[in-house]
Parts: sequence; C-alpha cells; structure tokens
Amino acid sequence: MREIKTESIVAALKKMCVEANCIISDEVLGLLRKSLQLEESPTGKEIIQQILENDKIAKDKMVPICQDTGTAVVFVEIGQDVRIVGGYLYDAINEGVRQGYKEGYLRKSIVADPLNRKNTGDNTPAVIHPDIVPGDKLKIWLLPKGGGSENMSALKMLPPSAGLDGVKKFILEAVKNAGANPCPPIIVGVGIGGNFDGVAVLAKRAHLRPAGTPNPNPFYAKLEQYLLREINDLGIGPQGLGGRCTALAVHVEYGPAHITALPVAVNINCHAARLREVVL
Repeated sequence: MREIKTESIVAALKKMCVEANCIISDEVLGLLRKSLQLEESPTGKEIIQQILENDKIAKDKMVPICQDTGTAVVFVEIGQDVRIVGGYLYDAINEGVRQGYKEGYLRKSIVADPLNRKNTGDNTPAVIHPDIVPGDKLKIWLLPKGGGSENMSALKMLPPSAGLDGVKKFILEAVKNAGANPCPPIIVGVGIGGNFDGVAVLAKRAHLRPAGTPNPNPFYAKLEQYLLREINDLGIGPQGLGGRCTALAVHVEYGPAHITALPVAVNINCHAARLREVVL
C-alpha cells in the first residue's frame, strides 16, 4: 500500500489552478495557429491573432487568459493500492483550489446556493469526479470551466431509432444554437451512451484529452472529423463574427447504454480550453 500525503495534493492543485488559468497548452496553441492559416475571413484572422497575442501576454505576465477563471472541475483516478494520509481527499482538493485562486488572484465565481447567490469567496467547492483504478498512483486533472461555454451545454435522451443521423443532428443543432456565446473557436466535447447523468460526465471527460487528439476507436475518430467539418461549415466563425474556424476540435467519448436509450450530451469549451494534469 503506497501512501500519499494530502499536503502534496494541496500543493499540486494550487499550482495547477494558477498554471491552467494563465498558460494555454501547446496543443491548443498549435490548433489556433493552424486555424489562422485556414481562416478565410479577414476579421476572423484578426481575432485569432488577437487571441494568440492575449495568450502570450497571459503566459509572460502570469495573468489569467480570461477574466472568467471558471468552476474548478477535478477528475481523480485513485489507484486501489493508494492510501491517502493526513486528511480527507476532497478537503485536500478544495484547499488546493482555495489557495490557488486566492494567491493567483483568480476570480472567485462559485455561489453556495443557486438561488440565494451568496459567493463562497474562494471558488470552492470544486466539482470532483473520482474513479477507482488499478495501481498505486493518484492522477488528477483540473479543468477550470468558464460559465459562458458551460451554459451552452445540451443533453437529450434520444430513442435508439434516431440512430447516428439523429446524434449528428442534435450535436450540430447544439453548436448552432450556442453561436457566439462560448467564445469560438471552440472545442466540442460530446458524450454518447451511458444514462442521464453518465452521458454528461462523458461529454465533460472528453475535454481531458489533449486538444485535437482523436478517439482511439476509428469509428468515433471518423465521427469527430465529420462533426468538425460540419461545424466549421456553419459559418459562425471566431467570436461569432463569421468565418471558417468555428471549432478547433471535436472530442467524442462513448459508453454502454440501456437498450431503450441513446443519450447524447454536448459540452462546449472556449478557445482557452484550460487543462492541467498531474500524477502523484
């Protein structure tokens, strides 16, 4: 049994919160540079250039890429041969988020009650998705998810008779309805299968993949390519002002489903696509 101290979890989350919000990933930068070459609209090209300049300033000065530093969404794979010592895992995660958002001067966006709207003041609690896996490691992903893109999420319980065409139609409609709201160019996370709650997690989990990495299943990789082409043919363009580059990538995750159901969920990420991961 391998022991992992909660203090190391706190330190890791604190660092991840700051870096994820201030440093865009190399994969996203590569996709943005590629989109700059593909974009046909002069306005769209200018917007992408401004995004790239903004990302450089954020990294150089270690300031947030965007004023919305998001909900701290944390996925954790806990090796079954790991023992957490020094406290409760969730408390450690939330303490790391608390310290990161405070010391990194990141905006605190979480309210304790959805109707009374009182801010918690430290961006906690995080949204935590735990999973028990083989091994003696603890793997943590941090996905700071902005409100503008998160509010454009969509979920539908399709009948199996809707088939692949029905799935495609729903995804494209969700992106079209989102329009400029999620700050395109976007990354589209898609979940197919599972049940009502599970399909939403699949769509969110899709964003844990490095941006632009295809699904290892050739069938779903082909679906991702098709959806990316169709989304970019919508003409929404960078920041919704028209153009070819509405999306940088589409990531699809899938899972088993009941014989009576074909759940589909769409979770859109803005062009910042903030993500960090660590293995302890």
